[in-house]
Amino acid sequence: MRVIVTGGGTGGHVYPALAVAKGLLDRLNNMEILYVGTKEGMEAKLVPDNGFIFRGISGKGLSRKLSIETLKTAGTNMVALWETKKVLKEFKPDLVVGTGGYVSGPVVLSAALFGIPTLLHEQNAFPGKTNKLLSKVVKSVMVTFPESAKYFPSREKIQVVGLPVREEIGKIDRKTGAKEFGLESDKRTLLVTGGSRGALSINKALIHLLTKLEEYPDVQVIWATGSATYQSVVAELEAKGIDWRQPQWRIIEYIKNIPQALACSDLCICRAGATTLAELSAAGKASILIPYPYAAENHQEYNARVFEDKGAAQVLLDKELDGPILWETVEKVIFNAFKLEEMSKRSEEVFNPGALDRIINLCLQTAWR
Repeated sequence: MRVIVTGGGTGGHVYPALAVAKGLLDRLNNMEILYVGTKEGMEAKLVPDNGFIFRGISGKGLSRKLSIETLKTAGTNMVALWETKKVLKEFKPDLVVGTGGYVSGPVVLSAALFGIPTLLHEQNAFPGKTNKLLSKVVKSVMVTFPESAKYFPSREKIQVVGLPVREEIGKIDRKTGAKEFGLESDKRTLLVTGGSRGALSINKALIHLLTKLEEYPDVQVIWATGSATYQSVVAELEAKGIDWRQPQWRIIEYIKNIPQALACSDLCICRAGATTLAELSAAGKASILIPYPYAAENHQEYNARVFEDKGAAQVLLDKELDGPILWETVEKVIFNAFKLEEMSKRSEEVFNPGALDRIINLCLQTAWR
């Protein structure tokens, strides 16, 4: 069986595509996977690093405003259609699976026009414009959030599958997770991350939060500042006379071992990307969500509101965020054992486990066999 997987632009599109590719390979021995992405996108490095054959095509996101640049982009995407046609003729796939991003457009559209079975996966509660358009031509649309179904024109095509997460998420015990960071397993722990490069607004608010937490040595902190802001955060902490090397705090650039960090945490402060939320649900963690305000079509706020509506999280908008507001929100949760337990339980209930199996089953049902 031959499958093309496509998706790019952000990790939110690439990582689910890689999970699908790996799942297909694990299920069938005679599986051949080709990943198609943009030549300059992050997928051009990530995909080969994960052991998959990669074909790069042209492609660029269209601006909503008409300009010379928009016309150039349209021309680039026409080239992408021609390149895709060539890839499809050479590889002869039995199935094409798109996970979003503008690269999915020419690949999934071309495959559908050639009569090749096609599937989409939408990660967010509010679908991207590419997936909304492509939903008209594909066989089925797999969604993470049931709430996103209403935004697609063909409801009968919708399949609620969830979002794959790393297998170890939710399966590591608290003691093992705490040991990874040299922390105590019986103390309440706050996990904070704003992404790999960091989130300036979250980091500024956290500096104020630490001035409050100095009074509570029984509350542990794992704070990933992000690689772009680590040095400036440390400098500001030292300028304010805050001892950031306290034994109950771990202030680091980046968390490589998220499964262990989640295992030993009680409350998470983070953005609201779909992958992050799927991991929170798999681990059953309460959260304070601060949606990234510049996400396409504000989809992170839609994601966060789903968790808030289900009682799994509290939402603070980035424009409202400051140190005192964050501390007030954290204080009401971290010291309330009943609230923590209830939010954690609700978080675990947001997504059903087994997303990857559901996706792989649908892939096999849809493909030419």
